[in-house]
Amino acid sequence: MALNTFGQLFTFTTWGESHGPAIGCVVDGVPPLIPLDKTEIQTWLDKRKPGQSRFTTQRKETDEVEILSGVFEGKTTGTPISLMIKNVDARSRDYGEISKKYRPGHADYTYEKKYGIRDFRGGGRASARETASRVAAGAIARKVLNSLIPSGVIIKGALVQIGDKPINRKNWKVSEIDKNAFWSPDTEVVASWEQYLDEVRKSGSSIGAIIEVRASGVPVGLGEPVYGKIDAQLAAAMMSINAVKSVEIGNGIKSASLTGEENADEMFMENNRVAFKSNNAGGVLGGLTTGQDLVVRFAVKPTSSILNARQTIDNQGKQVEISTKGRHDPCVGIRAVPVGEAMMAIVIADQLLRHRGQIG
Repeated sequence: MALNTFGQLFTFTTWGESHGPAIGCVVDGVPPLIPLDKTEIQTWLDKRKPGQSRFTTQRKETDEVEILSGVFEGKTTGTPISLMIKNVDARSRDYGEISKKYRPGHADYTYEKKYGIRDFRGGGRASARETASRVAAGAIARKVLNSLIPSGVIIKGALVQIGDKPINRKNWKVSEIDKNAFWSPDTEVVASWEQYLDEVRKSGSSIGAIIEVRASGVPVGLGEPVYGKIDAQLAAAMMSINAVKSVEIGNGIKSASLTGEENADEMFMENNRVAFKSNNAGGVLGGLTTGQDLVVRFAVKPTSSILNARQTIDNQGKQVEISTKGRHDPCVGIRAVPVGEAMMAIVIADQLLRHRGQIG
């Protein structure tokens, strides 16, 4: 009933807390005989891990993954793949002062009211630390996709806005995304983001962000109407990420301001194949993939743990003031980019296996 598992055929279950001895996941439904080495998982974890720039938390976690089961002689066996990542730099003492206080914007109050107990050390399961397990599962999902779709599925995320400062989409260059600390496709905005986040960090505050994830090479027809629509699954996947407050597919909310003529993705034949003049639908029609790029955007709220004092209550109902010490991201949205990529890979892999099960 606790729903720590995501997916139907390709599934993963995460476990562990931010300040426990380890975190990890169990990935099930992976076909056998797919080559898999832990370095292929580590590559993606290294993109998410903290402490890589002054713009993220300075918690020093190596995020080194261990494969405990499901792989033999370098290949998947078709049985559950268990992964573990040890926590090596947790500082639980930083949270002693807030053990009886509820942080505004955090899950402290709701967790304690639901369960009668909460892990105040970094937020426990509500911490963004949990997303490392998702990235590990996403690495395996990518292997499944590459194995079953020889032409390849390319999944790429980017940060497209910090606070009220968006990128200039005319400057979009995929080749630049991995070359800066922000995963920005627009190199011209990086300097202003650096200055802005330095100011936010020094002021003891935080700011939100918008991430866009695209998947190209996705076959036509993945998804299941009516309740298994791939856009519904993508929305659920992205919304389940810590601190995400909204999700949109394709034009999203902008669609409401367009006419039917403007919004329609006109179709034509090109080299004996169906093609589209635009992609307002974000690669989905009727809950099924069109073969165009899948396009998802999600908004991440400002980090709830901030140094600046806020008014709150304690577990006795007394009005108190709270300031969260420790090491926190001034913009947690930065490290959400590889997490969004992972969830995209997981949804596509799950839908691909479901499609094969029904259609062949």
